[in-house]
Amino acid sequence: MTVPRPLVPRKLRRGDTIRVVAPSRSRAMVAEHDHSDIIDARFAAMGLRLTFSDHVDERDDFDSSPVTSRVADLHAAFADPDVAGILTVIGGFNSNQLLPHLDWDLIAANPKIFCGYSDITALQNAILARTGLVTYSGPHWSSFGMRDHFEQTQSWFTQALFGSGSVDLHPAPAWTDDLWFLDQDNRTEHRGKGWWPLVPGAAAGRIVGGNLCTLNLLQGTGYMPSLDGALLMIEDDALVDADTFARDLTSLLQQPDAAGIQGMAIGRFQEASGVSRHLLEQIIAREDRLAGLPVLANVDFGHTSPLATFPIGGQASLTVGEASFLRIAERS
Repeated sequence: MTVPRPLVPRKLRRGDTIRVVAPSRSRAMVAEHDHSDIIDARFAAMGLRLTFSDHVDERDDFDSSPVTSRVADLHAAFADPDVAGILTVIGGFNSNQLLPHLDWDLIAANPKIFCGYSDITALQNAILARTGLVTYSGPHWSSFGMRDHFEQTQSWFTQALFGSGSVDLHPAPAWTDDLWFLDQDNRTEHRGKGWWPLVPGAAAGRIVGGNLCTLNLLQGTGYMPSLDGALLMIEDDALVDADTFARDLTSLLQQPDAAGIQGMAIGRFQEASGVSRHLLEQIIAREDRLAGLPVLANVDFGHTSPLATFPIGGQASLTVGEASFLRIAERS
């Protein structure tokens, strides 16, 4: 497929307005555990003004809202000249429902920061495929309600969305994987053990990825971005075990243009997934398409914290070895 010309949105500045949208699950569901005071304080400290889409609190039996409501809110956010960036409430399971109804010309004509992760992967990669707009895999609006152990996530967020240069990622010294929104006072912090250099080498390429099982929903559609020249950055959550991750990865690597993949970074797995380094090494070794390509795992993105912010459609340089290195930028 033809790869659109890259569109890079302008970075955020103090005084900018952010629109919060719910293209997957509703804010009404998130509000059952209300941490908006923490969220509001964090955005105020960054100098950002939060606004909310008209249908953000609509809620149906799937904890979501009608397709028409979600599409209208996304279109309004992109069309509003006073909105500098768009942030999603949270992930979920159904943002791909919106794809046939989106006005791609409207989105391309109004390039701006769009940030979220997990189920939002479907929208981000479809936007890349149809418009060339660089979006950002990073924290949701709700993520900013984490009272403790959030400093590194926010640091990466501000570097990626306010800064003008590339961002060098390094292993976090500690990480968490708990239901923090249920109990902010009793958290478990794990000591970081570094990234896992699974296959040595070096590569650079256009970032494609996010949540693997969500990205795979785009296969066979006009919303799947090209994998030719791609550096994959993929992750999955606690619902995915080693068997499921293995077959999902195989499915992605069987795409017609997967021969053009340059390398891969895999985000840290949640403990409940049971995916260990030993299992992951075997999964990677079985994939002929990855032979000779650098593969780095246990990287700080995905469904654990801290969570790095990186540009879908941007550029990454990856070195895997005794001193692994990952640099991300919007442009090469």
